[in-house]
Amino acid sequence: MDNGGNESILETYLYETNTLLEQLDSIVLAAEQADTFTENDVNEIFRIMHTIKGASAMMEYESLTTVAHRIEDMFFIVRERSMDVIPHAEHGLLFDMMFTAIDFFRGEVEKVQSGQPLSDDIGKLLEKINSLIAKIQGEAETAGAAGSAPSAQPAAAPVPGTEPGFPYGLRVFFDEGAGMENLRAFMLVTELRGICGEENFTFSPADVETDTSTTETIVTQGFVLFFRMAADRTGAIHVVSGSGSVRGYQTFDGPTAPAQEETKRTAPAAEAVRHAEQKSTVSAPKAAREEASPVKSAAAAPAPAQAGGAHPKESLISVNLSKLNQLMDVVGEIVITESMVTASPDLKGMKLDNFTKSARQLRKLTDELQDVSMSLRMVPVLGTFQKMQRIVRDMGKKLGKRARLTLVGEDTEVDKTIVDGIGDPLMHIVRNAMDHGIEETEEERIAAGKDPEGEIILSASHTGGEVIIQVKDDGRGVDYDRVLKKAVDAGLASPDAEYSSKEIINFLLMPGFSTNTEVTEFSGRGVGMDVVKKNVEEVGGAVVLTSEPGKGMTATLKIPLTMAILDGMEVSVGSSIFTIPINNIRQSFKMSGADIIHDAAHGEMVKVMNNFYSVIRVKDVYGLSTGCDEIEDGILMWVESGECTYCLFVDELMGEQQVVVKPLPNYINTFNIKQHGITGCTILGDGNISVILDVANLYSAIQ
Repeated sequence: MDNGGNESILETYLYETNTLLEQLDSIVLAAEQADTFTENDVNEIFRIMHTIKGASAMMEYESLTTVAHRIEDMFFIVRERSMDVIPHAEHGLLFDMMFTAIDFFRGEVEKVQSGQPLSDDIGKLLEKINSLIAKIQGEAETAGAAGSAPSAQPAAAPVPGTEPGFPYGLRVFFDEGAGMENLRAFMLVTELRGICGEENFTFSPADVETDTSTTETIVTQGFVLFFRMAADRTGAIHVVSGSGSVRGYQTFDGPTAPAQEETKRTAPAAEAVRHAEQKSTVSAPKAAREEASPVKSAAAAPAPAQAGGAHPKESLISVNLSKLNQLMDVVGEIVITESMVTASPDLKGMKLDNFTKSARQLRKLTDELQDVSMSLRMVPVLGTFQKMQRIVRDMGKKLGKRARLTLVGEDTEVDKTIVDGIGDPLMHIVRNAMDHGIEETEEERIAAGKDPEGEIILSASHTGGEVIIQVKDDGRGVDYDRVLKKAVDAGLASPDAEYSSKEIINFLLMPGFSTNTEVTEFSGRGVGMDVVKKNVEEVGGAVVLTSEPGKGMTATLKIPLTMAILDGMEVSVGSSIFTIPINNIRQSFKMSGADIIHDAAHGEMVKVMNNFYSVIRVKDVYGLSTGCDEIEDGILMWVESGECTYCLFVDELMGEQQVVVKPLPNYINTFNIKQHGITGCTILGDGNISVILDVANLYSAIQ
């Protein structure tokens, strides 16, 4: 197989495994809170382990395969005997073991991604799993289970009879859009060889390992297996029903069974729906024990097929983010080109009714194209939020604190790039809330009139073009005196100056600041909240901290919905054109020189809504040679970003425009230009470049 094919297989493996591990983490977290696994949980965990085992075996990742196989063994027993085989006192050990296994899988997957060798030291983890399996088997035997506990895999097939041929058939259909169906079929074959013996079954298409052209046949007609003995087929059904990539299967008897095959070939989707419904209500072991008769299969197929989508299924595909980025680039170029055509100076003064009508339709279509391409990048914050559940759980156990994480608005959608960027900031904030916020003991909380169990609320909501993400705890809050003393000791604050509570709490966002005197695995190294501020600003957001002593602390992240396209106001300063994000603009107004107030440092201020705000002249900030100098000749724009509010002085407003954000070239970024209030640029309809201003950094640059 060529290198490109290998890379494609590896990408698919990593994506599917990471997705399965996230599902597994959520299942185990919910089960720990309920203190038991439901029947659906057990079936789902068995399926996940079975899929990871098979995929890892195909990739020859032995450590992953071994651990997944043993956990699959354990949950096979649980699935056969129910959770009653595990003593209630052992549930905690089971949950801890599953979390340890999840961490192991994630660590190994990260090694695969970074090209590092996989771990061979899996003895301790296997010892935990085997110990639990031994206890479960002992409990099952005590409960009266016949013989020894069942194995995770069926026994080898009996010696084939004297009947020639392979009269027992099994047709398998993979999930729609699963991809690489030939390799998925080969994975099934590899597993069946260890169960039935290679001489006891055959399959069609035959060359599924290396011939990618067999994929189309498998998609349209299914992957067909033929067995010498019925017991072999029963064992195969057990394997198939536990596979995560299989959406259904059919059985038939006879060497070729032409009548049954033809019926099933006309309605594979309908049969898959029937089996999907069966799998949701009947456990896989039962399906493995009871072979479906050809009469039942044939009769069940036509009805759903004629219903014409009575059971609609949403079709989903995974797309590499780089391709979405490329799509956004192309759409951006189309938008720019459309503006260049419609705003061409060659058309100035010409009366072109048909052209104007067509241009209006073109603008409508490009707007729709933009909206659709942007929506492809939007993903819910649920996945990132759920990862915080694990942090709260682990820290609670290690710190001896009881706390729960409440999620609000987890379906809120944000650009994929931004979702990836806020994972680390949220982790630091949640850790900070658990370590510093939630009180050390339940007695301390009870004495303060609080619930013995602490609560951290993680919420997300839309406000215009921004997403507001808040992490709020009901802990002890910020000790302002202690923070100020630490800031003075670190040289960040003057001992003689007076600071407001807002200024004091912002010291927490300073690099190297920590109130912990001891270094632990969670804090005390001076790394944390400053990373939050840096990472959030990198995605164009802002962080605001508020706290009420004794009541708790709230960290608010204001983050743009997307960084690819934004609504901006074009303004001119001399011959230069700048773009200011609409979300940062509160108001625009004209004023005379008499309205300007000069402070002691020769700075300019203006009174707006009974408050005084600094005036920043864009011409002076960037040293432009042309532009208005007199206040009455230009216009003031009242802008804000987070806690930063001031007035920008420009020549004139040129109008609102939806612009495509272009990143600055790398050689320009080496001059740290972002810290001077420039976040990117965009191409205007006439081909000129407009610099996009960062309102917060622009203000910081001149202070």
